[in-house]
Amino acid sequence: MSDRREARLCSPPLPIPRGALSAGVVSALAHGLPVPGPEQAADADPYGDDLQLALYVLYELHYQGFDGVDDEREWDPGLLALRRALEQGFLTALRVDVPAPVPVKEALDGLQLEPVGHDGASVSHYLQRDGEPGQLAEYMALRSLYHLKEADPHLWVVPRLHGRAKAAMVAVEYDEFGAGRPEDVHARLFADLMEDLGLETAYGHYLDAAPAEALATVNLMSLFGLHRALRGALVGHFAAVEVTSSPGSRRLAKALRRTGAGPAAVRFYDEHVEADAVHEQVVRHDVVGGLLESEPALEPDVVFGVQATTLLEERLGALLLAAWRDGRSVLRVARSTPPPGVFRTGSTHGQQPRDGSGAPGSR
Repeated sequence: MSDRREARLCSPPLPIPRGALSAGVVSALAHGLPVPGPEQAADADPYGDDLQLALYVLYELHYQGFDGVDDEREWDPGLLALRRALEQGFLTALRVDVPAPVPVKEALDGLQLEPVGHDGASVSHYLQRDGEPGQLAEYMALRSLYHLKEADPHLWVVPRLHGRAKAAMVAVEYDEFGAGRPEDVHARLFADLMEDLGLETAYGHYLDAAPAEALATVNLMSLFGLHRALRGALVGHFAAVEVTSSPGSRRLAKALRRTGAGPAAVRFYDEHVEADAVHEQVVRHDVVGGLLESEPALEPDVVFGVQATTLLEERLGALLLAAWRDGRSVLRVARSTPPPGVFRTGSTHGQQPRDGSGAPGSR
């Protein structure tokens, strides 16, 4: 395996801060400055760039870490106290904003309802029908924050399950990690997709480009995964992903074919069309069913995981569609110059690229 094709050989650099909280976290990690106190999180927008970036950086210490940051900072008491305060703000907002709880079957069945009319189209519907190559590349750049570590956040729940739910969860995850073949690990397949589209495959490369709405979808998995008390919500998140994956992947594969993407790009979504159609039934009946058979009191938590996932995906989808229909890029900054005609980025948030060359024009 070449260095070029392995996306996680190196830890990424720390990102550009987006406010006082994220600046405090980055400064603490980069220069050993004091960690912001938990009280500084009290008035932060729970869905805003500053809180979401600070939380993302703190979570990433449990995954790949950052270049030049001591691995021991993963368990720094001050950072953990701040993370707890940020999590509480985020979690409280989610509990306020999700709909009233419903039975778990109703929550999962609702994920399969197709949007009605042009205004209700999902991102995958839009990309299948109208998406331009640059918009598909933007979408993949944002999704790389998760897909280059695909399935890793969900593994946190495995030690917290038992019996039928545990066995089924591990069976699904086995497929996500290539069924014993490193070249078929889904994170590797996504790196191949990115290379096919002319995107940078380095892990975390597009963090500075990602708006808060994209960070929140990834932070949600880490929030649920790192807390045993939220194991039901993590299972709900996992179920929501698997239920929606197959039809969404089919549309994205068609979008990539329509726009002339190469075979590696198409393969990633073709793989998910077939695999996740099977996974959906396993997750419904054995992961969710097995968990609730042994711990029926967790049903509201499973439903909360489904609903919170839907809420944040809808927020991200609305941002993407509004920008693309207006001819704008959704990305904040570009870290490198993309191949001509493939991936042009624009700044809609007033930030400058790290190299100081000035914000590109709008798309």
